[in-house]
Amino acid sequence: MMAANDVSTTSAGRADAQPTVEPSLTELLAATTRDLSELMRSEVELAKVEVKDEIRIASRAGAMMGAGGVFAYLALTLLAFAAAWGLSEIVPEGVAFLIVAVVVGAIAAVCILAGRKRLEEFNPVPEQTVVTLQEDVQWAKQQLS
Repeated sequence: MMAANDVSTTSAGRADAQPTVEPSLTELLAATTRDLSELMRSEVELAKVEVKDEIRIASRAGAMMGAGGVFAYLALTLLAFAAAWGLSEIVPEGVAFLIVAVVVGAIAAVCILAGRKRLEEFNPVPEQTVVTLQEDVQWAKQQLS
């Protein structure tokens, strides 16, 4: 009969409980270094993807705006000449061209201000990468302390 504090043994006479081997400090540091290295590679890859996406969007928008600008310039030039010659039937030719120039200048100012406002909305900083890098730094500090 076994007492209450006896350890049960197997038929070979060994105790059932297996001792747990804890990793050494060197192994822990090596694992942490590997993890940090993999994490940094992942963060760099994420930043590349985000920046490429933003650049692609900006370049497409810029190309379309450039093409539109060229055609708008041509149309505006023809329209301005037509308006000035039409207005010259009412007022002297010089005054007609001056009136058209002032109107075109006002439209240009409005367009420039609207474009500048939209350009301020452009954010080239990869926000998601910045946030995850900050989280990674916090994680690394916790691992090393």
